[in-house]
Amino acid sequence: MSYSNPHARALALILFFASLGRSQDFESRFAEIRDRATPQQLYSFLYALPKGGDLHHHAGLSIYARTALEVGLKQRQNGYRVYTRTSFHDCGDNENGAVILYQNINSANYAKLSPCRQSDFTPFDDLSATQRSAWISALILDQPGETRNEFFEEIVPRLSPFLRNPYYFADSFAENLKLFGREGVRYIEAQWSPIAMERPDGTIFPPDEAIAIFKKRMAQPDVIASGVQYRFHTTVIRFRDDVERQIAFQYEFIDRHRDLWVGINAAGREDNDKGYALRMLNAFREARRKHSAIPMSIHAGEKDSPGREVHDTLLLGASRIGHGLNLISDPDTMLLLRHNRYLVEINLISNRVLDYVPDLSKHPFPEYLRFGIPVCLNTDDRGSWDSNMTDEYMHAVQLFRLTWTEIKQLGHNSLTYSFAPEALKQKMLADYDRDLRQFEERFASGDWAAELSRIRPEISGYARKNLLP
Repeated sequence: MSYSNPHARALALILFFASLGRSQDFESRFAEIRDRATPQQLYSFLYALPKGGDLHHHAGLSIYARTALEVGLKQRQNGYRVYTRTSFHDCGDNENGAVILYQNINSANYAKLSPCRQSDFTPFDDLSATQRSAWISALILDQPGETRNEFFEEIVPRLSPFLRNPYYFADSFAENLKLFGREGVRYIEAQWSPIAMERPDGTIFPPDEAIAIFKKRMAQPDVIASGVQYRFHTTVIRFRDDVERQIAFQYEFIDRHRDLWVGINAAGREDNDKGYALRMLNAFREARRKHSAIPMSIHAGEKDSPGREVHDTLLLGASRIGHGLNLISDPDTMLLLRHNRYLVEINLISNRVLDYVPDLSKHPFPEYLRFGIPVCLNTDDRGSWDSNMTDEYMHAVQLFRLTWTEIKQLGHNSLTYSFAPEALKQKMLADYDRDLRQFEERFASGDWAAELSRIRPEISGYARKNLLP
């Protein structure tokens, strides 16, 4: 929420506390459903649940692998040709750099390879059914032993040529919005930058041309019918040598594109020695000398070791913290965030599959929530986990016995602390409160099991393996 607008904040608080009265009436009913429903019934309930926003959302890595395949296969009509590594040959060279099976390269880079090295690659649209299945698996952490190194070092490079194609990105993002809409999510605040988007020949689109391609797709009826609103952050890669230049450039870009870009983020592995927050301090301060009202949501404390990364990231100017896992080890910063204007973006499944919190029952999320630190649930890189927002709520409810009031608080937080324009934010909050009221009425009386039997949730691959027997 915009804390510079006390009237808007007061309205949001009035809406929330008004809903609490109704929540008390529904609280016991929800507890009955939570404690007596089968896992399949509870999943259906949470799938149908009206939800707020997904604030910690890497747009490119949130595309399901099966969607990536389907959309990727259509890119020939836009003039693009992609090649996929399906084998290895001893060519006596290192022309292709890192050797990653099912790595994808564009036609311009393929043309630079020797004939021997080209024999490692198959045209993407010529992959066999078996190879397509393996390609899908290569984009998901779905095998034992695949954790953060597989994700950061292999999955991200595999997707690169697709994510540099603005037509591919627009179509994939559109499919994601439709899926989120069916799940009851009403707002996405995604990390995406249209910088360095490529034409079929490998030359670079001017950013405004790439944005125009994106906007044209978003104006289509199927996207509008999803009902999901969206805005973007640009992202600085924190451990790169040019981080100061990145920050200056991204501030300039956001300032010119405030219709869609509402904030700046910093991402990248904090266990990289160059990833520490304070190396960016002077650059962010210098950027604020030139540009006003650009909020910051920054990854911090995504580590399985104690530290003060969250504290240092607040010093950069962040009002939202992504992950915040090791905040629990820093009592002074815990007290600072309690009942304050900062939000921690919780990503349960991400933290589990990347092995930061292998046992989710030990996750600090319920302590933050009940200690008074504003939090919300998010999907992070859901394409790589093959998960959805319902899965995040399912884990939270099953592991920590959330109350109905707490569930509603999570949704309210995700909208209240969003960087959405104020008018849009207030409309989304009002619509969310209305939809929750209707949802409560739907299950408040009668046979809730019969009502749940009429819901047909779209069950994620993650849920089939981890949440539903």
